[in-house]
Parts: sequence; C-alpha cells; structure tokens
Amino acid sequence: MAQRRPVLHKVLDHNDEFFALLMLVLEAHSLQTRDASFSESLYGLRRRPVEIIQQRQEANSANGHELKSSGLRRHQRVLSVVFLVALPYFKSKLESLYKAQRGAMLQAALWGRGDSNMFEGDSFSDNVEDTSTISELQEQDTTRSNQIVKKMKAFLASCYPWIHATQEGLSFTYQLLYLLDATGFYSPALHAMCVHVCRATGQELMDASSRNAGSRFHESERVHGTPWLQTFRGLLLRSLFTSLDYAQNGLIAAVFLFKMMEWWYQSAEERLSSPTVYPPPPPPPQPKVAENGIPLPPDRTVCPLCSQRRTNPTLIAVSGFVFCYPCIFNYVSKYNRCPVTLMPASVDQLRRLFHDA
Repeated sequence: MAQRRPVLHKVLDHNDEFFALLMLVLEAHSLQTRDASFSESLYGLRRRPVEIIQQRQEANSANGHELKSSGLRRHQRVLSVVFLVALPYFKSKLESLYKAQRGAMLQAALWGRGDSNMFEGDSFSDNVEDTSTISELQEQDTTRSNQIVKKMKAFLASCYPWIHATQEGLSFTYQLLYLLDATGFYSPALHAMCVHVCRATGQELMDASSRNAGSRFHESERVHGTPWLQTFRGLLLRSLFTSLDYAQNGLIAAVFLFKMMEWWYQSAEERLSSPTVYPPPPPPPQPKVAENGIPLPPDRTVCPLCSQRRTNPTLIAVSGFVFCYPCIFNYVSKYNRCPVTLMPASVDQLRRLFHDA
C-alpha cells in the first residue's frame, strides 16, 4: 500500500509504534475479556493466579465447592500488558540503538574521526583569526544536551548485550525447568506476576462471557444525555464491543488475506521479471567432405587417417570429426588443416573425448 500511496511512508517510519499500539489494544482487550494474552486465547488457554490455584486444590481435596472468582487481578493485568507489549517494544528500540552505535563505532574504527580532529595541531594555532567562528560551530554541534544524549545512548548500547544475554539465559532456564516439571512457570515474567497458564474450562469461559456482558451493560447504562445522544453513544459502544469481539477472527483473516496478496503479487512479479524462454536454435549443418579431402569410412568407429579402430579418440573443433590422437596431432602439426574438410586448424583446437561416439 505504501508503494501505491507515498503518504503511507510516514506510517512505515513509525512502524514499531503503530504495531505496539495495535498489540496494546488487542492484549488489553484479551486480558480483560478472556484472562489470557491474544496468542494464548487462540489455543484455549487462560491465566490464573497462583493463590487461586492453591485454594482450588485445597477446596477439591476437602470436597468443598470451587471458587467462583478465579480471574486475574487488576495489577496482574497491567503487568501482563507491560511484559507483553511495553518491554518488547523498548527492547526492539534498544536493539536498533545498539546496532546504530555499533555501526558508528565500526565506521569510526575503519575511517577514523576526521571531523573531531579537524581543528587539532599546528593549523589550529596558526589560524587565530578564525578562533571565534570555530568555537561557535563547536558550541552549536556539541551542546551539553547533545553530549548527555550521546552518553546515554552509548551507555544503553553498552548495556544491551548484557540485558539480552540475561533475558535469553533466564528464558532458557525457565523453559528447561518447565519441561523437567521443576517449576510451574515457563517464563520469568509469569513467575514475577505469580500467574500460571492453564487450559480454560467450559465453566470458566461461561463465567467470563457473563462477566463481560454485565460490565458492558453497566457501561451502556452510564450513558446520559438527550435521547438521540444516548442512542448514538449506545450504537457507538455496541459497534466498539462487536469490533473487539471479532478482532481475533478478523486479525487472523487479515493475516491470511495479506499472505495471499503477497503470494499473488510475488508470483505476478516473478512472471513479469522472468526471462523469456526461447526454443534452442537448430544445429548448424554438418561440414561437407572436401573434394581433395580424406573420405570418411563407412564404420563410424574407424579413424579416417589410419583406417583402424580409433584409440584415444580426439575431436577437431573446426569440423567435429573424430580421429586417433596420434594421427590427428601429427597431421594438424604438419598441414594446419582438417584432413576431411581441409578447413584451417591448429593443435590448440584438438579436444580429447572420454567416450568414443
């Protein structure tokens, strides 16, 4: 779309921000309605606090009634959004900053810092008249705020490898312990929130839907004003709730449609850019035997020069006829021509054949 509408390039310049905003809406809505992240809800999973799970197990062991409220608390939903959206966004920005700083360091190591050393040495002391102009340029280019920003960027870029290694190490450790059934948390974020990811039951899904219906009813009841304004706000709320309910299926359909369009345009571009395949040209006509040339024997395996079965067959490139190597080498070295067609030839045009045809 950006290739057809150049205005949309501004959206591509802030791709990370728009994607983070989209994920913020989807994750917040999914956690509010299903107590699960967007990806977890696709597999019928949900998040439960550890305290609720322990109390449920104790109630089941005592033959008591199950707890009715097993949803996430408000701070757990907020932390879930932070771990699912905010931290990946900041990590991607930190990674891009690290790559930019590393590229600048490599460029400086290869090409040197000519701009920073431009005013050093004897030339700076000789040009006394331009001292004020040089100081003004230096003050404009390297202000205190710019220096602080550069130092912060350099510090964050130097910290990124340690942050990345720590996160990957913790994630691998938790996943390994989870596979070994040594812990109930498969990520450090779930451990920090004291939340388990479990399979959602039918009763929990029904409770969640009834709870969402009740909260939406209260939201619609809070609309005040004139009748037409209440009707407009009610329609707006219903459309918003409906779009959020079908956002999951709509996003899956949009991804499928996008991949289909990508395949369609890619195949069309390949058809347009692929070179045209032409049929191979017909072979050239076979060279004719010259009047004063050596006649060809009826047996194709016999050398025309020695009239014996060919040994070490060798082809002469100018005509394509095959002879014994000693015969054709001696003949071409002496006469510089093909013995059959009398076409000019040299020893360099002899080709050894590894299959006697």
